[in-house]
Amino acid sequence: MATSRTEPVRGESATPELSVVIPAYNSGEVLESTVRQFAEYFSANPAKSTSPVEIIVVENGSTDNTADVCAALSAAWSWPGVTFRPMSSDKGMGAALRAGIIASRGERVLLTADDLPFGFGDIEGANRVMAELGSVPPVVIGSKAHAESEVQRGLLRAIMTGGFATLRRAILGTRTGDPQGTFIVDGTLVRQIAPALAERGFLFTTELDYALELAGVRPVEVPIRLSDDHLAHASRISPKDVIQMANGLLSLRRRKKELAAVAGPGYRG
Repeated sequence: MATSRTEPVRGESATPELSVVIPAYNSGEVLESTVRQFAEYFSANPAKSTSPVEIIVVENGSTDNTADVCAALSAAWSWPGVTFRPMSSDKGMGAALRAGIIASRGERVLLTADDLPFGFGDIEGANRVMAELGSVPPVVIGSKAHAESEVQRGLLRAIMTGGFATLRRAILGTRTGDPQGTFIVDGTLVRQIAPALAERGFLFTTELDYALELAGVRPVEVPIRLSDDHLAHASRISPKDVIQMANGLLSLRRRKKELAAVAGPGYRG
């Protein structure tokens, strides 16, 4: 198995408040725009972050110019208070997320996608929840299943999503509405769990959610609005992927005891 590799860091400073982890596979068309939008958001809105932010892009086996885009961004990086960290990992979204989590340094870690699917609605939603609760939930999910989310799905996508959700609840018994959303997780917690996670594809965040729920951590789901750019792109999940993920749910259930232990008793409640 190839070893994850981190490129030289541009602008690294104090421990970040937030690590943004972006898996990038054949992302050349969208990656630069996404990274720059994150950089602009945090640089132009210092109130959004009281500490530095790091953006970790994990290229994982691309056959297009994704690696070149990462190299160009790194060479020209000049955003104050925002660090850019390009990496490489084995192929697979799960492999990329796992590598990015392990390499992260942030107090919280955002797991997102290369096309910024929800804009910054997930981050804003997490901030609202923190303000309302007066504390920081260990896990916040930008959830397409939230009743207030604005999501437009075609018939095939809706059928696949609904079928997978039914299987997930029946096989795993998890209560989270959308374990395929974006995750904002306590950094210490997610770095503790990540080495034990084995899924290398789309099922990675479902595995993460399963481990969290088994350990007594209930994610807080916040509403999102799918971006116009995301809606313009066809889904990368095929019916074949759904079948593979259904088989993967059975594998996760067989690992129930192992996954129940990985978060540790300090996060039960």
